[in-house]
Amino acid sequence: MTIATTWLSFAIAASPLSASAPCALPRSTPPDLVILNARIGTGEPGAAEPTALAAGAGVLLALGDNDAVLALAGDQTRIVDAGGRRVIPGLTDSHTHILSGGLMLAQLNLRDVAGKEAFIRAVAEEAKRKKQGEWIRGGRWSVESWKSPLPPTRAWLDPVTGEVPVFLQRMDGHQALVNSAALKLAGITASGPPDPKGGEIQRDPATGEPTGILKDAAMDLVSRHIPASTQAELREALRRAMRHLNTLGITGVHDMCEPEHLAIFQQAHTEGSLTVRIHAFLSTEDWAGGMDRVAAFPVGDDWLRLAGLKGYMDGSLGSRNAYMREPFADAAPDAKYPRGQLTDFADPPAELNERVALADARGLQLAVHAIGDEANHLMLDAYQAAARAKGPHDARHRVEHAQHLLTTDIPRFAALGVVASMQPFHKADDGRYAEKALGKARLAGSYAFRALFDAGAVVAFGSDWPVVTPDPFAGMDAAVNSRTLAGDVWQAQNAITVREALVAYTRSPAWAAHMEAKLGTLHVGKLADFVVLSEDLLTIPPDRIASVRAWMTVVGGRVVYSHKEP
Repeated sequence: MTIATTWLSFAIAASPLSASAPCALPRSTPPDLVILNARIGTGEPGAAEPTALAAGAGVLLALGDNDAVLALAGDQTRIVDAGGRRVIPGLTDSHTHILSGGLMLAQLNLRDVAGKEAFIRAVAEEAKRKKQGEWIRGGRWSVESWKSPLPPTRAWLDPVTGEVPVFLQRMDGHQALVNSAALKLAGITASGPPDPKGGEIQRDPATGEPTGILKDAAMDLVSRHIPASTQAELREALRRAMRHLNTLGITGVHDMCEPEHLAIFQQAHTEGSLTVRIHAFLSTEDWAGGMDRVAAFPVGDDWLRLAGLKGYMDGSLGSRNAYMREPFADAAPDAKYPRGQLTDFADPPAELNERVALADARGLQLAVHAIGDEANHLMLDAYQAAARAKGPHDARHRVEHAQHLLTTDIPRFAALGVVASMQPFHKADDGRYAEKALGKARLAGSYAFRALFDAGAVVAFGSDWPVVTPDPFAGMDAAVNSRTLAGDVWQAQNAITVREALVAYTRSPAWAAHMEAKLGTLHVGKLADFVVLSEDLLTIPPDRIASVRAWMTVVGGRVVYSHKEP
């Protein structure tokens, strides 16, 4: 299956619709909301640019010029003057961990600390606030931009935390830093336990003592001792997360959730308190049980649906456990895993092919994490084998991240109808050290946005929040301007246009969720999800993209965020 290039265009013409013939649904009651004096980019190729819209009963009722749409309003209609601002379809973050993001907003955030001393000071201050038995959690640290990018160890933490256990994830979520108190709770010592499958307990090569760094599956040895968040804490985390996302213009997410999150989503759905549409994938190592759970999920509407399963092929580039065809260029001579690791599946991945085929046969959608080039290659092989077994069908399976590809695999995304679910802000981060990790010659397929678009693939953008900010405009900036967090330009040959970036946050996610008939563009009869922007993305200089903000966010015709409202 190849997605036509017309699907990927975001052409917007400049002629408004006729005042005498607005595009509108027949309706006896007035709309709930009218937007006037706007520059409405519908997202539909070749469409005109209306100046007004009307919404009611959750859908777009009319698009046209000011006079024609205003004539539909009644006494109770809320009328908003957009002041000439740009309106775009609602933005979807195609890869989040929404409850983790909501929790992280209340935890220790080390992403912006500038060096070792600031890192230790922040942890020390957090330790003073903790009561007996409480953990220090959070993290999202990264040392690559520091003047002295030495990796942290438990020796940094122990003097300032004492018996307060610590679990601080690296930015990518594929390794964690813990202190001696946490290691003691987990029973990790110089003599054991051995590395779990798909993980590594980093140890001092001379003494065998754990350094405090745990990678992938090894993190579970400690995290299982952390008290689970209460239902009340998770409900508040969801509310906190949705408020934050709405301020960024995000109207929907494709969420990689844990089993315990489903009840939280269901309750919010029942209460009618969702302000973000959730298209969820269940993260589980028990694929057989997970498939049954997905099939039995009682909700499946425009607000909430459980689409399928989330799996993991490998780790991350920053942690050097992405699974590569060749060893990392900077792998130590004594590295345990110089090519990185497969995590959930054995090598060769017969188990992967079996699981994918079974899920595909049951009609489930799969979203599988793959970062390294060999991990992506094996994942595409598995999808191809499943398609051959079942015959042509519209599965729309996904590869999550797809960061480093063999160039020969790029056309396969379009040919197989596989969604490249990518997070452009990761490019801004990885660009600081990718060449060191891989060598310049192996970067041709790294963050290949341009090549994937040109091949006709569906590229859906997201953030991986809370790994990085969910700000979609920061993501667009990285995709368009190719700037790293260090301020350098990297992989500019794979940059895309602003219009293509908008497609990746609007139309492509809708297609990836089988929701293109209801979402992704502004069309009469579709769901009324849209954003009024502070600046016009389509006319401002590209170097100002990251400064754009949501002026107003509307989901299902309801204003869920306004710059004028708290």
